[in-house]
Amino acid sequence: MPELRVIDYEGSKYSTEFWTPAREYEDRAERIALKALLPARGRRLIEIGAGAGRLGGLYLGYDEVVLMDYARSTLIEARERWGGDPRFVFVAADVYGLPFADAASDTLVMVRVMHHLVDVPKALAQLAATLRPGGTFVVEFANKRNLKSMLRYALRRQRGSPYTREPVEFVELNFDFHPAWMRDRIREAGFETRSERSVSLFRVGALKRLLGPKTLAALDGALQRPLAALAISPSQFLKCQMPGAHASSVTSGEAARRLFKCPACGATEGSEAPDAWVCANGHGWMKTDGVYDFKG
Repeated sequence: MPELRVIDYEGSKYSTEFWTPAREYEDRAERIALKALLPARGRRLIEIGAGAGRLGGLYLGYDEVVLMDYARSTLIEARERWGGDPRFVFVAADVYGLPFADAASDTLVMVRVMHHLVDVPKALAQLAATLRPGGTFVVEFANKRNLKSMLRYALRRQRGSPYTREPVEFVELNFDFHPAWMRDRIREAGFETRSERSVSLFRVGALKRLLGPKTLAALDGALQRPLAALAISPSQFLKCQMPGAHASSVTSGEAARRLFKCPACGATEGSEAPDAWVCANGHGWMKTDGVYDFKG
């Protein structure tokens, strides 16, 4: 079976060329949503697609923070930003083959990643296995049924209908999703959606210049919850939960500390070496420049 296509930002300047002052509004609006949806504290949080650690400051209530991305170069940037805090762990891995033990995380975060996924159900299955019962999953996806698309379609300035359920790949490895389709996939993976936020409604250059990012983000934050049911913003944030209660036996001792699972054989027992994590079956995964590399 061929490997799934994965977007790779290795060696790119995404953190500086995409997150410019022109996107300060989007950054502020996303932080407002995350602060509202994330549990403030917990044992372990894993961010999938963390990049250069832009959102790391939101996770400081956790005992351990795992920043995972496919690109090692962006994780090196994240380590330069957060490596002085011993709570942070940096992991290069593929979302379709996560190197984390079952129920390893209290909280999962995935922002600006879903729109790059060819196989959403497979990725969600990996994430569901990683989250403990009762844990929280905060996920963002690009919404094809946003207000701008609906207006463009009504004015015949856009071919594709924003109302059809199927995902649309508008650029290679960049997908927009219908909210109902995404909620179905979330439910099928075993998650229960608890709340939603509709984010970045004012993603228009003229408005950013007219009102400024702080004012625009404050307005966005006030409307995120009231507009959530309408799902008309380009970004939709969901707070999901894995059903069940966290068993006390999992929270104590070695099981609570266990983080990794060998992508090659599935073993969760392993040992730390200065430059690697080695599973009980002898598969070694290098740790270079402070970054664990589980991509194989």
